[in-house]
Amino acid sequence: MPQSPPWWMPDIHADRQSFLRARRSILAALRRHLEERDFVEVETAILQRSPGNEAHLHAFATELVAPDGARAPFYLRTSPEFACKKLLAAGEQRIFEFARVFRNRERGALHHPEFTMLEWYRAREPYTALMEDCAALVGLAAATAGANSFSFRGRSADPRAAPERITVAAAFARYAGIDILATLHDGGSDRDGFAAQASAAGIRLGPDDSWSDIFSRVLVERIEPQLGNGRATILTEYPAVEAALARPTPTDPRVAERFELFICGVELANGFGELTDPVLQRARLEAEMATKQRLYGERYPIDEDFLAALAYMPAASGCALGFDRLAMLASGASRIDQVIPTPLPEAPPESD
Repeated sequence: MPQSPPWWMPDIHADRQSFLRARRSILAALRRHLEERDFVEVETAILQRSPGNEAHLHAFATELVAPDGARAPFYLRTSPEFACKKLLAAGEQRIFEFARVFRNRERGALHHPEFTMLEWYRAREPYTALMEDCAALVGLAAATAGANSFSFRGRSADPRAAPERITVAAAFARYAGIDILATLHDGGSDRDGFAAQASAAGIRLGPDDSWSDIFSRVLVERIEPQLGNGRATILTEYPAVEAALARPTPTDPRVAERFELFICGVELANGFGELTDPVLQRARLEAEMATKQRLYGERYPIDEDFLAALAYMPAASGCALGFDRLAMLASGASRIDQVIPTPLPEAPPESD
């Protein structure tokens, strides 16, 4: 299959210049916005003993060689989350990072193996404050790029309009006719009841699909296409079994303080009221790695240093926003690699 011309060809680079200029301006504007609100910019380590413990995220593995030749497995981070939370445990109050992160097995119009994530945290502040942050950052990006509308694959949205907020339970009822809370109970889930509702709604399932598999299938097929059309949507109160790093809501332990921001059907941000219980956090991370082992035949180590730091971490809220995706939407680019200054080749080099 013929490959596209490399990004460094002068004519290709010239075609991307407007997108890259917009990216630079948006980055500077967002940095100023956060600094003016007493956020401190941090830079955390890319090399980690654990890259993160989400079942469906795949890390790049490497090796640390000590001066005496001893070797230890290390990874390129999939997120700066664990390191940022250690900084909160150390006493930081409001922090942000434009973090370079790495995810294997991801490449497409909205995915790149190496990308920039804007992650920020508020100690002792509710996670609803992050929703307000997201709306402000999206509006600022649009204003900086001179964009009155965002569009992607035939969908459009006003980036300056106040986002719609809808719970996962309400979205499943509205768009799929499914009562998802009926399939959840404190400490577990009803896979067969969920499967029966999903099948009745016309969702095709496999006999081995777990509760989480069914959730993902309904979300992708019925819910996400409805989100962020006309204006941004904030999808809130995810099931606790789908929010390994978020604390349960104070009113219903079946759901957690997790939200995602969607614009034009594009997932743009993921925010949490952070879980600080080290015992529960260990159990959730171990469950994620058990799922990873079952599905992909591998698991990543648990960051014991992170679990120890949770005992010192204050109540906090944090959010991760795909900066390149935001720059893509604001600049009018159609692919994420148009706003990445030096994207990776589209195909790996052929072996000898």
